Amino acid sequence: MNTPSVAMHRYAIGGVIAVILLNLLLRSLVRLGGPLTTLLVAFIVAAAMALCFAWRTRRAPSPGERRRLVGLYGGMLGLLYLGLLALMELKDAPGAMGLLIFALHYLCYPLFAQLLFSERFFKRFD
Repeated sequence: MNTPSVAMHRYAIGGVIAVILLNLLLRSLVRLGGPLTTLLVAFIVAAAMALCFAWRTRRAPSPGERRRLVGLYGGMLGLLYLGLLALMELKDAPGAMGLLIFALHYLCYPLFAQLLFSERFFKRFD
């Protein structure tokens, strides 16, 4: 089956913008924090990207599209997280446990994107 190419970079950029805005909203205005907020934001953004993809294309993403999305989304967020880590290093170097928690917060985003862009999730829309 020949499927048209989808610009996955648009989904990735939209996802990164949504992550930034939701984190600002929940952490500053609503005053929620911690790993629960990270999990909530990661799930909401990944689900919104998957639902938008399903609505627009009416099909499951190909494995190449899934890899491209998770790579772009995770890469862009990874660069932002590295910048945040550099700012943390300037103020006060985090210990080993702080780095582990920081890495786990980051890994939630590409993990949820990978899970929610799976064929198993998209079978619900058939």
